[in-house]
Amino acid sequence: MYINSTGFYIPQERVANSYFLNVNGLTDEWILKRTGISTRSKAAENEGHNSMGLNAIENALKDLPYDIKDIDLIVSASYSPYDTVATLAHITQQKYDISNIKAVYASSACSSFVNGLEIVEGYFAMGKAKKALLVCSEHNTYYSNESDPKCGHLWGDGAVAFFLSAEKLRDDEPEILHIYTRGLGNVSKGPEGVRLRPKEGGIEMPDGRDVFIHACKYMIKALEEVTNPENMAVNQLDYIICHQANKRIVTNVATRLGMEDNRFINNIEELGNTGSASAAIVFSQNIDKFKKGEMVGLTVFGGGYSCGAFLIKI
Repeated sequence: MYINSTGFYIPQERVANSYFLNVNGLTDEWILKRTGISTRSKAAENEGHNSMGLNAIENALKDLPYDIKDIDLIVSASYSPYDTVATLAHITQQKYDISNIKAVYASSACSSFVNGLEIVEGYFAMGKAKKALLVCSEHNTYYSNESDPKCGHLWGDGAVAFFLSAEKLRDDEPEILHIYTRGLGNVSKGPEGVRLRPKEGGIEMPDGRDVFIHACKYMIKALEEVTNPENMAVNQLDYIICHQANKRIVTNVATRLGMEDNRFINNIEELGNTGSASAAIVFSQNIDKFKKGEMVGLTVFGGGYSCGAFLIKI
């Protein structure tokens, strides 16, 4: 599977740590030390899940080597949709007036993007699609409770889009070599680790320590699953992009793997936790920095619990 084009959208507004002192009692210093976050992105009043996703698609269209109407599959991935019936996949189909196409919504907490990628892989393998759009948009601030001292200060908003094809279309296209996902609902806190119940407190993280422990463990395990087929050790990757949940998780993963911090690419300090879109946003932001032949591993962990990873050869 090949990446034909990527694009992202990040709202302009940034909410500084100092904002939360009078909201949930946390200081700038405490938040930065515990999470690595200095500011977080926030959608404007006239923005939302759908508009951010459509903006990410528009950003990706600039480098797309074919007409968007040539795609035969749209997968939208998210845990924070505006509408669970009329999904972003269908909104996209309407906007671009694409007929005779499959439109699917995928949700599995912060591994939603990787699960969506695996769905695309499946359609390609079955011969039911040849070109696909995967769009992931997270409007966390629409559902978050800023006064919650456990997680109200973590969330940022953003979206990302990948156009994908079963066959290589250009010589310089990155190739997705392997994809791995795993449900972990039967592990430890499982479904109660992180939850989003709009009428019952919004996004909540009752036990951040449990999330931290299992995120560090399973993001490495997921990377092992996608590097083993290439006879690689995880620490042989040129770069790793982790789910942008907490900078301390990234540091812990780097320490366990014996890797230098400069081989991990992050945006959490500026954008906060942009959910299942986060790792893919980082990749899209930095795609021009990677060199031909480099191997990049993206790995995620989601509340629920779930994990996933995919390996890209530039």
